[in-house]
Amino acid sequence: MVQQLSNFWEINSNVILSLLKNIGISAVIIIIGVLLSKGLQKLIRKSNSERLPKEGRIRPLFKAMVRYGILIICAIMILNVFGVNTTSLLAVLGAAGIAIGLALKDTLGNIASGIILLILGPFHIDEFVEFGSYSGIVKEINLFTTILETPDGVFISAPNSCIWGNPVKNYTRNGKRRMEISIGIAYSDSVDKAFQVMQDLITAEPRFLHEPAPFVILQSIESSSVKITIRAWTAVENYWIVYWEMNKNVKRKIEEAGLHIPLPQREVRIVNESI
Repeated sequence: MVQQLSNFWEINSNVILSLLKNIGISAVIIIIGVLLSKGLQKLIRKSNSERLPKEGRIRPLFKAMVRYGILIICAIMILNVFGVNTTSLLAVLGAAGIAIGLALKDTLGNIASGIILLILGPFHIDEFVEFGSYSGIVKEINLFTTILETPDGVFISAPNSCIWGNPVKNYTRNGKRRMEISIGIAYSDSVDKAFQVMQDLITAEPRFLHEPAPFVILQSIESSSVKITIRAWTAVENYWIVYWEMNKNVKRKIEEAGLHIPLPQREVRIVNESI
């Protein structure tokens, strides 16, 4: 038995040693790959970069990409260690990837747009946005679609590629908005008196921001009225409440001051050409 083992070793020692060497190298590759994968995933998890949005959906995506990317690289390196020709394998996989990409180009376009939206962060959850003809509060951002809810409660599911291909208005991001409250007075009314009424309304409204400071302007001279406008800034959460209340108060105070809000007028002249 011992003699047989000795003969077997003499005949196959080179093959066995080469195999053990390859297994050892493969084990080292696997250990390094696992440690590198865990290290990079931990780095992503602890990242405080502002480039990663607060929804945190991009972090699991990056972790999965790192894990599977390192796994594929380790597998290719191990195959090379064992003498497998990976060039042909990579060519086949590349061709298959191109075919799949062409078949799923719209889906992959949505995924790519979703990744870009998550990284650049032009909007986040609970922000009010507008793109194209759609607007609403952002409820969910995923790799394929963005979910919105309109002010009247309508559900909108928009493909990410449609959003990325359009300018996006974010009404929430800056934290403040400027409103314009306008009213027309008659030509016979005093502009200075109207200005004083509007200025008193500004002073009485504590929700207007002091910086930028609110102000009153004579915006335009219309066909039947003089248009007086308040321009003032408020916090986003107060915008609509203040806007509605100010419109009501402007009309009431203008009338109490004895100023007139004229109706649109047009003078029509009839010419009798037979005379």
